[in-house]
Amino acid sequence: MSESLRSAAAELQDDLVRLRRSLHHEPELGLDLPRTQEKVLAALDGLPLEVATGTALTSVTAVLRGALPGPTVLLRGDMDALPVTERGDGELISRTAGVMHACGHDLHTTMLAGAARLLAGRRETLAGNVVFMFQPGEEGAGGARVMLDEGVLEASGERPVAAYALHVLSAGLPAGMFVTRAGPIMAAADRLRVTVRGAGGHGSMPHLANDPLPAACEMVTALQLMVTRNFDAFDPVVLTIANFHAGTTDNVIPDEAFFSGTVRSFSPEAHARLKDRTVEVVRGIASAHGLGVDVEYFQDYPVTVNDQAEAGFVGDTVREAFGAERYFTAPQPLPASEDFSFVCDEVPSAFVVLGACPADRDPAKAALNHSPEAAFDEAVLADGAALYAELATRRLTKER
Repeated sequence: MSESLRSAAAELQDDLVRLRRSLHHEPELGLDLPRTQEKVLAALDGLPLEVATGTALTSVTAVLRGALPGPTVLLRGDMDALPVTERGDGELISRTAGVMHACGHDLHTTMLAGAARLLAGRRETLAGNVVFMFQPGEEGAGGARVMLDEGVLEASGERPVAAYALHVLSAGLPAGMFVTRAGPIMAAADRLRVTVRGAGGHGSMPHLANDPLPAACEMVTALQLMVTRNFDAFDPVVLTIANFHAGTTDNVIPDEAFFSGTVRSFSPEAHARLKDRTVEVVRGIASAHGLGVDVEYFQDYPVTVNDQAEAGFVGDTVREAFGAERYFTAPQPLPASEDFSFVCDEVPSAFVVLGACPADRDPAKAALNHSPEAAFDEAVLADGAALYAELATRRLTKER
C-alpha cells in the first residue's frame, strides 16, 4: 500500500501546488474564512464524501465511509493565517495586505484535501470511516474546541479511535523529515494581563501618591522567582512578560501600570497549578503596597499530549512507508502551542511535525514559522498527503 499511496500522491503534486498557492494568495484570519472554505469545498467536490460546514465558524467536516465495516479515524488540518505582512517573492506571496500564511496552514489544508482524494480512490478496500477536519481559528481563536462543540467527533456516528494532525516547520528540520514523540509534544499556552491601580502625583513627592509602577515591576520580578521556586526544573514553566506600559512623562506618577505576557507549561499538572499561583503572587504584592489590581488569566490551550501507542504507530508508519532515515523522535516538546490539544484530550492522538525548509535555505538559519520571511518547500505536499492517508489506512486495518 505504501508505494502505491506515495506514487498516487506524487501524481497529485501539481494539483496540490495549485491549491496551496491559491490558499496562500488569499489568507484569512480567525474563525471566519469564507474564501478558504470555498476553496476546500471545491477541492472536495465530486468525491464520495458526506460534507458539512460549521455554524459558529467556517469549518468543513467531511466523512468518507469505507466499503468495509470498521471504526473511525480523524485527520485534522488547520486553515487560518496570521496578521503578518509577508516579505518574499512577489509572485508567490500573499495578496491580502497584512495577512500571511506564516505558519504553513495552507500546506496543512492542501495535504488534507490531497489525503481525501487518495483515500476516496481506495474506498472499496477501506475498512471503516475517515473524518477530515478542516479547522479555522487555530491561531488563538480555539477553533478546534468550537468544532468539538459542534460535534466533529460524532460526524461519522461514532467517536474516532484515533486522530492525527500534521504541522510543517519552515526551519529547524530538513524538508521531508517527520518528527514526533510520545507524551507532551507542544506546550500549554496561557495569557496574563495585569493592571495595577494606585494614585498618581508629582514625581518629586512620591510619598503623597500611591505609585503603581514599582509594585508592577516587583510583580514581574516575583513571577520569575515564582517559576524557579514553585515548579520542578525538569517540568519547566516559561513565563515571559512582553508588554509593560505606565505613565506619560518623566515627572508624573501614573495612576495605573499595565503588563501582560505569555505563560507556557509542559505537563497538565504544572498547567493546572499555574493560574492560582500566578494570581496569588500578583494580588499579594498589590495588597502589600496598598494598591488595587485587576488580574486576567486566560488558559488558552492545554498541553498537546501524544498518546504513547499512537505516537509509536506514527513512527512505525513513517519508517515503513518512507524509510527510517525520514523519521526522528523529538527529545523534548516544542514550546509553541496547538489547539489540536483539545482533540488529544478527547481521543488517543498523535501530532506530527514535518520539515518544510526550502532547499536553498539552511534549516539552522532559515526564518521561523510566524516570521514575515517564513517560506515552505512545496515539495513536501505529496508526502504530507500520503502520510495522512497511510495513517488512516493502516490504523483502520490495525483495528480489524
